[in-house]
Amino acid sequence: MTAKNNIIDGKAFAASLREQVGMLVPAFLEKTGRAPGLAVVLVGDDPASQVYVGSKIKMTRALGMESFEHRLPADTAQEDLNVLVEKLNADDAVDGILVQLPLPDHLDQQEVIDLIDPDKDVDGLTPTSTGRLALGIEGLVPCTPLGSLKLLKDHLGDLSGKDAVVIGRSILVGKPMAQLLLGENCTVTLAHSRTQNLPDVVRRADIVVAAVGRAEMVKGDWLKDGAVVIDVGINRLDPEPGKERGRLVGDVAFAEAAHASAITPVPGGVGPMTIACLLRNTLVAAHRRAGLPDPEGI
Repeated sequence: MTAKNNIIDGKAFAASLREQVGMLVPAFLEKTGRAPGLAVVLVGDDPASQVYVGSKIKMTRALGMESFEHRLPADTAQEDLNVLVEKLNADDAVDGILVQLPLPDHLDQQEVIDLIDPDKDVDGLTPTSTGRLALGIEGLVPCTPLGSLKLLKDHLGDLSGKDAVVIGRSILVGKPMAQLLLGENCTVTLAHSRTQNLPDVVRRADIVVAAVGRAEMVKGDWLKDGAVVIDVGINRLDPEPGKERGRLVGDVAFAEAAHASAITPVPGGVGPMTIACLLRNTLVAAHRRAGLPDPEGI
């Protein structure tokens, strides 16, 4: 079993990051006469999305930021959603726009993302944000990979020269994670479910980021001694007899990872960092839109 001193406590780190962001909000308010503003758009009534959005709104307000909530019915037309995004783009009180994904099937997700002003793209998903990241130009970075990188740097310090394997090639995590690690001068392999000899590829890595969305796919014997593991996956297993809900697990077989030097748990690892980095991105976007230097320390 993984030793407790090997656990990377994402929950504690996220709480510290939120506290740092909250301490910087009053200075922004004093300089600009307004608080940073985050607009969250939720279409439909997906239970998981409802919970996520509720947490984001609560934490935004707790830090003294403005929260603009837009809950739309599941049958909202594409044109109506597009019009709302355009209005938020033009609203000077809004520094960050988050459209909660996934959208209902009848809506074109990419069309909506493409409409978001890149300077308000706190999810880091627009083509402009993606291009800026690839080119190493200042921009807003997707929250989950940014949070993962912060955890890695906090644990390891300088990442230069480390051999990193990212498993998963999504636009939300895998691809931007690989770009961020390249930016830290790691040697990066972007692997996925069709990579040949995937266990052998993973075994050479100093850093493993698992973001493939398959429960406990990465086995303990895939990890070399001393590897640092960031488990982005969150999967619910089938319930055991007599229980209503199955337990949550990551993409890594956690109990087999005792020989890793450090690993994020599921839950309590990367998940809390996603919302913390969303709040951080909103504050950064607010500073840039106001012509102020980036806030220090976050």
